[in-house]
Amino acid sequence: VFPESSLKVTGVDFLKSQNTRQHHTDGYNIQSLVVRRGQPFQVQVSLSRELRAADKLTLRFGIGENPMKNNGSLLSLKPEREDFNGWKISMVERKGKECLLSVTSSPNAPVGKYNLHVKTGSNIYKPENGVIYLLFNPWCEDDVVYMANDAEKEEYVLNDTGTIYVGSAYSIYDRPWNFGQFEEFILDACMYLLDKSKLSLAQRRDPAHVSRAMSALVNANDDSGVLLGNWSGNYVSGTSPMDWIGSVMILQKYYKTKKPVRYGQCWVFAGVLNTVMRCLGVPCRCVSTFDAAHDTEENLRVDVYLNDKGEKLNSLSFDSVWNFHVWNDAWMKRTDIPNGFSGWQAIDSTPQEQSQGRFQCGPCPVKAVREGDVYLPYDAKFVYAEVNADRVYWVVKKVNGKDKYFKVGTETQAIGKNISTKAVGQNRRVDITKEYKYPEGSKEERMSMQRAYSFLRPSGLMPRSGYASTVQTIGANTEPLVPKEPVTKTGLHLEIANTEPLHPGNPLEMAITVKISAPGNWTVDLIGSCQLQYYTGNVQANLGTIKETITLEGPSEMQIPLKIAPDAYMKTLSSVEDEVLILVTAIAEVKETNDKLTKETSMRFQYPPITVQMPETASLYNDFNCAFIFKNKLNVTLENCKLLVEGLGIFKMTTFELGDIMPGRIMKSEIVCTPTRLGEKKIVAKLISNQIKGISAEKGIFITE
Repeated sequence: VFPESSLKVTGVDFLKSQNTRQHHTDGYNIQSLVVRRGQPFQVQVSLSRELRAADKLTLRFGIGENPMKNNGSLLSLKPEREDFNGWKISMVERKGKECLLSVTSSPNAPVGKYNLHVKTGSNIYKPENGVIYLLFNPWCEDDVVYMANDAEKEEYVLNDTGTIYVGSAYSIYDRPWNFGQFEEFILDACMYLLDKSKLSLAQRRDPAHVSRAMSALVNANDDSGVLLGNWSGNYVSGTSPMDWIGSVMILQKYYKTKKPVRYGQCWVFAGVLNTVMRCLGVPCRCVSTFDAAHDTEENLRVDVYLNDKGEKLNSLSFDSVWNFHVWNDAWMKRTDIPNGFSGWQAIDSTPQEQSQGRFQCGPCPVKAVREGDVYLPYDAKFVYAEVNADRVYWVVKKVNGKDKYFKVGTETQAIGKNISTKAVGQNRRVDITKEYKYPEGSKEERMSMQRAYSFLRPSGLMPRSGYASTVQTIGANTEPLVPKEPVTKTGLHLEIANTEPLHPGNPLEMAITVKISAPGNWTVDLIGSCQLQYYTGNVQANLGTIKETITLEGPSEMQIPLKIAPDAYMKTLSSVEDEVLILVTAIAEVKETNDKLTKETSMRFQYPPITVQMPETASLYNDFNCAFIFKNKLNVTLENCKLLVEGLGIFKMTTFELGDIMPGRIMKSEIVCTPTRLGEKKIVAKLISNQIKGISAEKGIFITE
């Protein structure tokens, strides 16, 4: 045998453009080949001579630091041989010195970065840039993340922009968010997180383990993960959570520095976790719950303490109701729990409570929350309480110099409302509450609740603040298992609404409507308060109170106005770093029957819009102009205005410093755009000032060849 006849590889072509098109990975901005598991891809191998029958040709795929055959981290594949760990390789055609090979990875292969070496006899060829990224595959029926509907895959895997719903149940609004899972360094950042997670090779096969690990790594607690949470109102040492408009800058900065990025709040954590999951190939959506309960210690109750003016007190509450909370749902078949709980799984990367010693949450089957099967992994009790707790109101009064607590109302249907996500293929909100809960009052809801209660330990009715431990029980009877809305003898009912638009700089004009349905003459004591609060329920400022006694001849109603002058709130509004909401609380008591009722409503300020002007369509690499126009229609000067704009595939995030915008003034900023990617693209803009924390706008453009 002459040495020159020994077979050598002279080159490997990863056929990137055809493979990535077939694998729906052509969007990734990366040199290497990115493919999805369980689906064939082709490589062309060039040889020093024609292949002969006696020649041995082997493709070796290695994952991790030190790939070895015995633990499955090294796969050695010969054409037409039996499969190896579920991987197969076949010869598509041989032409002269060229071989076209087809490789099919296992539909449950570990996801991550593989190195490809080609072995011929005793020669090993290492192609330059021989790294292949292997992702989850929602297009493959044998993959546990398989999703049958194409429009859903388009939205939950491939859409790199979206909307996160925030505000309050009374005024929900949308915050555009750029997920940007295909941008430069984002896939590498996700691979870095996978390595950092220390998941075993076997765990990397399973999206349940991967999504749980990612929920831990997106927050900085425990493991110096991506984002540091901060709800203090002081963000000088970083970026205020309100100033982000997408995940790209956060993940790029993290990947570059390997240090937590400052700062996040819940929608930022959810936006980043959504990017990470979509990037890895797991279908994922952002989910917003309005009036979400936090830290109920599994007793399914949140206590709200009011002073005798009806103002909410921060200091007494350990638990809280957030105006909104955002987490994620990831789509997968669960192989680790009984059948029937596959589909959407809640995961949450906002650091709230430790689970198995780390700040991580989920995956929790959404069906388990609905059915009350709260014993299922992971963290189902916590998620169940977030959307199903009761809210109990107490008034704290001094009696003989001691604090006494008086119960003034229980709401059994106030928590976990308007659960929302972005619609598939459309820019609108879709309500998915029915996926998390049965309709209030239905037979199924009662059964689900009884099931959940059998695994939880709801307490009797004691106020649960640290100060309250010495207080004797108020009404020693414990709650019935399925509490009903308090039925009052008079049919007392309260409604709170604004009567004029809530523009910063104008008086806040609101009204409390008292309704009574029982016939007769009734005397009602009403107290009402107005406060500014963060979305976490933390009160920032007391703005004013009313106290009235009214007489009603039932059935009838009366509207009591509540008006706050601009001077009462503008100073607070321009000194806080966060967006604040207007909280109105009302307590009514019917003298004749002792009926009591408490109601609260949070409302958002209303702002003038940003207008985005640009063509409907543009062609690849041809410049076009985009203008952002804002007219200050408010009665106040907006100080220190910044305009943040980003267009994925069009231009990088840009900030315009606009200084102060006086009332009536029109501001116009322009940017020259060069589209680098085809298809539907979006431009997102956000205006921030001392007085206003978030006026957003977005506009789509279609890029053609």
